[in-house]
Amino acid sequence: MRVDIVSKEYPPQVYGGAGVHVTELVRALRSRGDIDVQVRCFGGPRDEEGTTGYADLPELSGANAALVTMGTDLRIAADVAGADLVHSHTWYANFGGHVASLLNGIPHVISAHSLEPLRPWKAEQLGGGYALSSLVERSAYEAAAGVIAVSAGMREDILRCYPALDPARVHVVHNGIDSEDWKPGPDPAVLEKYGIDPDRPFVCFVGRITRQKGLPYLIKAAARLPEGVQLVLAAGAPDTPEIKAEVTALIDDLKTRRDGVVWIAEHLPRNEIVALESACTVFACPSIYEPLGIVNLEAMACEAAVVATATGGIPEVVVDGETGWLVPIEQVQDGSGTPLDEETFVADLAAALTDAVSDVERAREMGRAGRRRAVEHFSWAAIGDKTLEVYRAVLDA
Repeated sequence: MRVDIVSKEYPPQVYGGAGVHVTELVRALRSRGDIDVQVRCFGGPRDEEGTTGYADLPELSGANAALVTMGTDLRIAADVAGADLVHSHTWYANFGGHVASLLNGIPHVISAHSLEPLRPWKAEQLGGGYALSSLVERSAYEAAAGVIAVSAGMREDILRCYPALDPARVHVVHNGIDSEDWKPGPDPAVLEKYGIDPDRPFVCFVGRITRQKGLPYLIKAAARLPEGVQLVLAAGAPDTPEIKAEVTALIDDLKTRRDGVVWIAEHLPRNEIVALESACTVFACPSIYEPLGIVNLEAMACEAAVVATATGGIPEVVVDGETGWLVPIEQVQDGSGTPLDEETFVADLAAALTDAVSDVERAREMGRAGRRRAVEHFSWAAIGDKTLEVYRAVLDA
């Protein structure tokens, strides 16, 4: 069986959870030895055997980003000829998978990492391109032979957003974690490099600066933390100048009211993220939209207790009272995920973080329980097997 996997992100250009998922899934499938996995990704040539990278079309230089994406997808679709199945990840690749399916008469499987109707703030980033990305996603989903949701919560979102989709075609296969790549790895030199005091508790956040990740709520909650608690934000790649400016202003204001606020804006190598997550008292995930939240799995694998929003697929990963704290949230039902009552959400987030940093030994025990859960329930070998089951079901249909 030959499967062509289409993705915007692939090493060395990985910046989010979808890219991590594709990287690990490809490795798990290739390690089996009984399936030919061809990767077709954005971003120019790659040296890896079986992987082809595609640069943007120069003819579309300066065009809307969504249009540039579609141009790259058309080149990819032309090269999928000869595959038995095409598997795309995120809307960026869905167009390529959909066109390849039509062109070559092969099944198209989609892994759903997020949904455009639930990310309306992307209109800030893409302008009219958001209408294009939404059209691409809807068309691909409704025609797909199979859709893989990364959580049961995500499956519900898919069927709510795309009611024309046959529920029998939507399967749940969780994201995973490589527990050897992600394991406790304290490194005092990393803390020293960024000016973090190892003798003081600290809250850690790792993620992009996007509406989805809820960073402004965390910064507001941090103002209520006990004196002496540090806040470490490994946060970069802002979606828009506007959200960057908002986050910058909030951080600058927080620094006038407390010390120990560390903002690391550059993209960190994995070993430094591991060092931060291994040393933190608690890892914070204030997301208002998270189909699963692979970032929480990474933190748990590093034995970090987690405080996270009880939304999307997060409750399928973080066990309240066992591996961390789940913060309740009531959300506006317009697709934005905005808290109905921001003050209540911020206060509840601050209370959970305060509880976590107030008993360091309890937080450590929750971190140890989190690693056990990550290792036992979210291995990539099992996820590769389950994904292959979906492929075979689609091909046999």
